[in-house]
Amino acid sequence: MEKKRPQLSLDELHQLKWLLGGGLTLLAVWTVIYMDIDAWELMGVVTVAAIACTLWPTLPARVPPFAHVLAFPLIVAFFAGDLWLTASPLPAMVRLDMLLLLYRSISYRQRRDDLQIIILGLFLIVVAGVLTVSLVFAAQLLVFTAWALAFLLAITLVGTAEGPGVESGKVKNIAPAWAVHADWRRLVRRMREVADWRVLTLGAALFAGVVAVSALLFLAIPRFQLENSLFLERLVTKKAKSGFNDSIKFGDVTDIQQDTSVALSIDVTDRTQLPVSPYWRMLVLDQYENGTFRLSPVLRRVAFGGERTDTIVHGDARPRLGASVVWTFYLESGLSRYLPLLGSFELLRFRETQNFRHGATVGVLALRDEPLTMTAYRVEGFELADARTDPTFSAESRRRERTIQTWLNVSADDHARLDRLVSEITGGAKLSAADFSRRAIAWLRQNHGYSLSPVVPRGAGDPLVRWTASREAGHCELFAGALVLLARDAGFSSRVAIGFRGGTWNGYSNSFTVRNSDAHAWTEVYDPAAGAWLREDALEVPKTAQETETKSEAAIAARSDRSWSARLDSLRIFWYRRIVNFDQRSQIETLREVKNVAQSSSRQLRDAVAETIAGVREWLARPWSLARGAKVAALIAFVAAAIWGTLRHRREIWRMLAKGGVERRDDPVRADASRWLARLRATNIPLEKAETIAVVGELQRLRFGARATWSEPGRTFLRARQALRAERSTRRRINRP
Repeated sequence: MEKKRPQLSLDELHQLKWLLGGGLTLLAVWTVIYMDIDAWELMGVVTVAAIACTLWPTLPARVPPFAHVLAFPLIVAFFAGDLWLTASPLPAMVRLDMLLLLYRSISYRQRRDDLQIIILGLFLIVVAGVLTVSLVFAAQLLVFTAWALAFLLAITLVGTAEGPGVESGKVKNIAPAWAVHADWRRLVRRMREVADWRVLTLGAALFAGVVAVSALLFLAIPRFQLENSLFLERLVTKKAKSGFNDSIKFGDVTDIQQDTSVALSIDVTDRTQLPVSPYWRMLVLDQYENGTFRLSPVLRRVAFGGERTDTIVHGDARPRLGASVVWTFYLESGLSRYLPLLGSFELLRFRETQNFRHGATVGVLALRDEPLTMTAYRVEGFELADARTDPTFSAESRRRERTIQTWLNVSADDHARLDRLVSEITGGAKLSAADFSRRAIAWLRQNHGYSLSPVVPRGAGDPLVRWTASREAGHCELFAGALVLLARDAGFSSRVAIGFRGGTWNGYSNSFTVRNSDAHAWTEVYDPAAGAWLREDALEVPKTAQETETKSEAAIAARSDRSWSARLDSLRIFWYRRIVNFDQRSQIETLREVKNVAQSSSRQLRDAVAETIAGVREWLARPWSLARGAKVAALIAFVAAAIWGTLRHRREIWRMLAKGGVERRDDPVRADASRWLARLRATNIPLEKAETIAVVGELQRLRFGARATWSEPGRTFLRARQALRAERSTRRRINRP
């Protein structure tokens, strides 16, 4: 008769359920890592509380009773105050969810409370899934799903063991028996003893199959913007982390340079068209006042048209013959609502419908709101040039002697100081815009070094004028701003442009990567003769050094990145290309690749089988000898013996595998049980007696069964000794004459 597999007791099921609930709480609150929401301190508190109460389940009994009475009113009050102060519904809801999880972690839970943990955790998972495209989150999502299924199974088992109408954990300040006697090491050992590895393997295989099928369906079925359908862009308020807003103070752009995370990734159909030093222009700022450049209301009104809602933007670049080079941008969230561009373009296409304003005259494209998720757009027909024509500004400059781009907005003393500096630069000669910019840049480089931690001299007057007249080192914003003031004092319209400069070529994904550390500011000076804005960068690599570089494979190889961070970034690009792309072509390509891999594997398997069969036939066709026949016979006998032994002892072998190895021989209880069984067999005690049958059953349980099934080994050994003595006494009486 086959022994019944041991099972977990009710207390052990409660302990398992408590452990799974604590783990699920941690997996849920850790999703804050992927959300740009101010909840890090609360996440730390929930993490510490959940770990402590999970490892020491008697801690919730020490929570005073009044805390449970005040918990709900305090949580509601916190949520109301949070919502009123921040005016951001979704972050407030996330923090409310975390507070509820915190309360469930520090109190004993009934069945409905356990189900609430799953619902609360699922809310955080959904929000994080909408606001991120991280591959690490995809792995966490799989772990959360598997963990939640195991938690549901434990809840069901506890409910079945308790029976209908039984609710545990109703008293909040009294530790239940299972919490008092909790021993996690013992629980792990018991789990190993009761685990049926066949069922676990089958369950894991089914889960992996469901994940694989879901992934294929995810690739094959067209998707929509989930955040648009849920109106999450109206619920989340995020601040641009790069400083690329309508105004910048000195140091705003430099702050982002301390961050090396990816800002945008670019796919290009012809990578030889990448400029040697690309300028990813985002915004121009024309109004200056006391150390701050901003986008003036005049330029905003004149340059930007009305808001549009569309997926296509037509640029002002002239169409060219032949196939256009296509640039696909993947702009990370939290950067800016202004899109990085290389220059004028023919056509720009968004992945989904967007609300935007297009300032064609200034070359700026602004979304209505800062994107909450990665924003993808595709550009065709870039015009890559150092100058940008502006007919509108040319006409305005002819009508007016002064425009806002020529206003210095400094005091008379600062104006006089700038006049002296300009005279030193020009030497009294009348120069063109290009010549003046070249001399001014040379003068700035001669008088100022580069530093990310500049010092502006103290004193009266405008801070930018004080720095320009000094010999202190400065960052890109100071250089760009100083060139603007010098050019305006010389009579040339000028403004500050901000965005990114440079980047690296990812050798693994074959894409161009621009990081936040590539943030940059430069100057645009208007040349009346050319009717265009000239890009002038005081920190640019000299033209003579750039002339040695060309748009070629060698230049790309020179700036190729093959570091470990590039490997991780390549996974991000793969996700964007295959999953978050513009149409179903990439999905079809992915499915086609999966099909090709499956067909190739099947073909290789068939070839291997055919090759093996051909080899066997060739081997059989060889001449036979006595020695060869003996070897074959010995091999057949060995295989037959192995198969027979496996079938004969299959239960013992499976029991050893299920228990994780060979049974320990140094267990004193099992050793004593083995000796008593041997004595009983050697004495030839009749097994028909009920008492003898019970003793033999108890000894076999001690010898082969799980420890949880043992009941007082000493008493069992005493009964075995009494049975032996009784049998010997009976035999002596029978044999006595």
